[in-house]
Amino acid sequence: MHDLVIRNGLVVDGTGAEPYSADIAIDGKQITAIGEISAQGQKEIDAAGHIVTPGFIDVHTHLDAQIGWDPMLTPISWHGVTTALLGNCGVTFAPVKPDDREFLASMMETVEDIPKDAIMSGLSWNWEHYGDYLNELESLNPAINVAGLVGHCAIRYYVMGERSIDQQATEDEKQQMAEIVRQAVKDGAVGFSTSRFLGHYIPDGRHVPGTHADHDELVEIAKAVGEHGGVMQNVTNFGSDFEGEMELIRKEAGEARVLFSHGTGRTNSYGDKVEELVMGMRDQGMDVNAIAIPRSSGFVTGLQAYLPFRGGPWSELADKPFDERLASIQDPEFVARLVEHAVEKGPLISADQIFFLGEEDKPDYIGGPKDSLQAIAEGLGEQPAETFIRLSIKTGGKGLFTLRFFNQNIEAVAKAISSEFCLPSLGDAGAHVSQIMDSGWATFVMTHWHRDTGLFSLPEVVQKLTAAPARIIGLSDRGTLETGKKADINVIKLEALSERMPEIVNDFPGDAPRFIQKAKGYRATVCNGQVILENDQLTGARAGNVLRHGG
Repeated sequence: MHDLVIRNGLVVDGTGAEPYSADIAIDGKQITAIGEISAQGQKEIDAAGHIVTPGFIDVHTHLDAQIGWDPMLTPISWHGVTTALLGNCGVTFAPVKPDDREFLASMMETVEDIPKDAIMSGLSWNWEHYGDYLNELESLNPAINVAGLVGHCAIRYYVMGERSIDQQATEDEKQQMAEIVRQAVKDGAVGFSTSRFLGHYIPDGRHVPGTHADHDELVEIAKAVGEHGGVMQNVTNFGSDFEGEMELIRKEAGEARVLFSHGTGRTNSYGDKVEELVMGMRDQGMDVNAIAIPRSSGFVTGLQAYLPFRGGPWSELADKPFDERLASIQDPEFVARLVEHAVEKGPLISADQIFFLGEEDKPDYIGGPKDSLQAIAEGLGEQPAETFIRLSIKTGGKGLFTLRFFNQNIEAVAKAISSEFCLPSLGDAGAHVSQIMDSGWATFVMTHWHRDTGLFSLPEVVQKLTAAPARIIGLSDRGTLETGKKADINVIKLEALSERMPEIVNDFPGDAPRFIQKAKGYRATVCNGQVILENDQLTGARAGNVLRHGG
């Protein structure tokens, strides 16, 4: 008798091979047989009419803090993700000296919108070095697997203190940092992360440590990472120094595997430029990879959340609790003030880049120009603020909109994520928790880019969500469905699969608010042989492991 048997499913194994009908037997944490399984399972899942895939791998999360109080790692565990990579963008909680903990927490708050009080109270801080931090993660018994990157910001502050923020490192300090990274990778980090993005600040308004580090510093670190087969994760400042940042990626790729965050503009020209340079590096044998949000994205706004207009009466509205907000927008005099101010000052982003997510349970992420707040308002002879208020009242204050700051051109997005070097990802789970909700990105890729548009075949889309990211972060024992591999598995009703509408909950420490998003269509998710989700509901099983590099 097997521990678990998944029967009668259409197996999409993650390798890119054509799907085939088979049963899968699981014993302990491993897949022990694939084919026609005659022996019974202590538990069985009938997957007839379903696809069976490897568990999805999310390589860009900021769950470093949330894992301390939410070991279920929602929302991504509702969306088929069985492995999450922590520690992106250079902001991590290790290494850290005891007196520097609050600085790292404050930096995480300003960069990733994770409340500092929640970080300080929600984590044990029982570590100094990165290996000790991974030990602490193991003690939390997460629902899904986690792997980690060691962050440049923490390392630089650990070595240089206050000088790390706006001064260059000495040669000795560069070597110290490289040695810390080398040891962190030996202790289990799958690589190193850094941010050079000019929008990442510490509380006093200066850029995070490492933003302006010279290339030699990153090259020394890349050598340490590359010695042990790790990955260098980069958030770049392409906007102000495209050529310089591309040259840095080239230098890093001479020493180690590289992963960077990619985005598109309103046309294909920017993405084409990036693709030409990266493919040139890959043609020279460099292992350079990128990830991109697979849809237009930005702030999620609505009466229950971040408001699309600021200042004056809108600031008054923002200061009210939800029930009072809803009552206020039904006061004609107050509404007149809101509309007058909005007409004078405008929204945070042009109203033709604000899109209503709809009134159904499934959010509409793919609306075109005619679906923008501007177009809807013009069609009704209203100001955009009037339309926003009217739809908010109609939905009882629950209506949500997306402010499309990123990837406005969906065709450019399709071209980017179809590239050999670029994978869909970048959901930022655990970060910007009251502003952004892209944690359902994997479900969106399965539904929109495979089922609804056919951009990817079924083997292609599954490979992009499983084996491809597993290779980039160095996971050799999962990412495909093969005998002997770890049993991280999804059973999915593809026709029924969808994201559900985001919603605000107050379940962070101190009742701090965050967006969550559930899904439909996941018959089961298995992590390390245990069923952690069944019929779209988490079972409470906490089967995840800390996946250490080389382990």
